[in-house]
Amino acid sequence: MLYAGIAWTADGYVVEVIDDTGNRTRPAARWGAERVPELTEWLGALGGASGQPCAIVLESTNGLVDGLLTAAGLDVHRADPWVLPPRPAFGSVPAIALAEQARTNLASLSPLTAAGGGQTGRDSDYHGGIQRSAPIEAELTRSGRFFRHGPRDRQEVALTFDDGPDPLFTRQVLEILDRYQVRATFFCVGLHINALPDEVRRITDAGHSLGNHTWSHPFLPDLTSSQFRLQIERTSEAFEKSVGEVPTLFRPPYGARTPDALGELISDGPAVALWDVDSWDWARQGPEKIANTVLDHAQPGSMILMHDGGGDRRESVAALPTVIEGLLERDLRFVSAQDLLSPPQP
Repeated sequence: MLYAGIAWTADGYVVEVIDDTGNRTRPAARWGAERVPELTEWLGALGGASGQPCAIVLESTNGLVDGLLTAAGLDVHRADPWVLPPRPAFGSVPAIALAEQARTNLASLSPLTAAGGGQTGRDSDYHGGIQRSAPIEAELTRSGRFFRHGPRDRQEVALTFDDGPDPLFTRQVLEILDRYQVRATFFCVGLHINALPDEVRRITDAGHSLGNHTWSHPFLPDLTSSQFRLQIERTSEAFEKSVGEVPTLFRPPYGARTPDALGELISDGPAVALWDVDSWDWARQGPEKIANTVLDHAQPGSMILMHDGGGDRRESVAALPTVIEGLLERDLRFVSAQDLLSPPQP
């Protein structure tokens, strides 16, 4: 059997592949964040070339590659902090350590599914973090810096897209938005901003707004407060470098939050923008189901969650025209998330 560990760095991904004896089967491979489709094909070919199954392992602070890997039918596992050596302040543990953990103790890793996504099996940690964060969440809400939706008395909604930019799907989303003359907000991850600055500029040139979605889409309960702060700051720096501005809104990956993370936002930093309508497009249930989910739950003031990156988003793209047309038929106006959450203009 083969074991492939995927580590993330400031620039992309490093992959190490070892066999049952712990020997490397090839030199370490490096991939830019814009090349995840190629990385997926390369990993899929490993088993075929050797005639051996391949277990792929990543860690819980890497939430950007599992979508495409599981969509391709690959055997993907997540290694959690308690089975790994300490992480650096920015980046994951080495790829060879991930591969070795799979080789020596595959049963300690969590198999990932399309329905569960990167946090498969971590429901208790997810909900526990949200419960412990309630006091800080309430404080941020009172200060106007934590939102799930906008005012219900205005005929406005915000269409938002997470995990991009993506060199294929973001452009397709932009083409549809342009066709209907609809504004949206894109919550981008630093790894993709760094790799695809032209795509970020394409978003703003089309009149859309931006939001911070961390650097590597980590599961926040596994970050220290300083590691979380670095994720936000490095992503803000990537925005500044690519488009000359820093977004005022932040969306936590998976909607997860912890007291440590929210505590870092109390005195400064972006406001937290969640959602009240989840399209569930990340679960790949089909375009019709995605569109119906949005249209069944959207109302004035809704913040709608969809995705343009971090996985196979063909179904999201296919569902988008139906979503837009259905909301327009209700006389709802599409505004940016920033405008939705701002006081009405006189």
